[in-house]
Amino acid sequence: MTNQYRTQTSHSAEYFGGTRDYWWNIDFLGLIADRLSFKQIGSVLDVGCGVGHWGQLLARLLPQDPRLDGVDRDPHWVEQATARAAARGLGHRCSYSVSTAERLRFEDASFDLVTCQTLLIHVADPAAVVAEMTRVVRPGGLVLASEPNNISSALVLNSVSSGRLPDDILAAARLQLLCERGKAALGEGNNSIGDLVPGLLAASGLVDVRVYLNDKTNPLIPPYDTAEQRAMLEEWSDMKSRDFWIWSRDDTYRFFLAGGGREDEFDRLWATVTAQGDELTKAVADRSYWGPGASIQYLVAGRRA
Repeated sequence: MTNQYRTQTSHSAEYFGGTRDYWWNIDFLGLIADRLSFKQIGSVLDVGCGVGHWGQLLARLLPQDPRLDGVDRDPHWVEQATARAAARGLGHRCSYSVSTAERLRFEDASFDLVTCQTLLIHVADPAAVVAEMTRVVRPGGLVLASEPNNISSALVLNSVSSGRLPDDILAAARLQLLCERGKAALGEGNNSIGDLVPGLLAASGLVDVRVYLNDKTNPLIPPYDTAEQRAMLEEWSDMKSRDFWIWSRDDTYRFFLAGGGREDEFDRLWATVTAQGDELTKAVADRSYWGPGASIQYLVAGRRA
């Protein structure tokens, strides 16, 4: 289950591994499909498709005939998404090509559904991207964005972190928040953009804006014997072996300073999160770690009037 992309330089490579297959409960998405009338959809555009996880997952909930187009700025991911669709028997329905999210290569009003997953967290101007998604959706069509609030995870506790001193818990949260602010200031995206997406859709002129919360959690409970838990532990171990936190150490340092962090405090904060990672690794090894795996992932929908 090793993430075959993890050391590649293309965007988001660290997060295109096996754990991404466990982000959603398919019955929850089926409920959303009913609420948003997926049965009426005849064409789909997946913006910032990566290797195709999101669009190919949604394809399972759509009628059998709709075509799905996907675009990504990176030609490598376009190749990988094409191969992934073929391997899953979706090659006849899915077509992938290179395009930036800020200037989509399609005519106005081209699709019944325009969607993205964890795209807006990576762009300098999410409002401009939402405006482009709105431009290429047909009147009465649906724009659907899946985006997170990632900072919330800093305060989701587990069997190990629940016993830490408040200052240690808040130190890790401070590092993460300053890095998120810095990443946004550098024009590389807001990792908690999900909180703002409903307003972005409304500001683009979409109506009937609806907000849902992903009901999926990723608990890790001994004996860690499910395929999902094994994938999580493998990813965790691999990242730790490469001195990778949420970002690499170099990117963390860069974001931290851009977010207003002081250079003289970075080493201490990095040592704190590294030590916490060591503590979690030890707890997993002796099977004293358990946690709920809760996170905030929004699913926000709006229709073009």
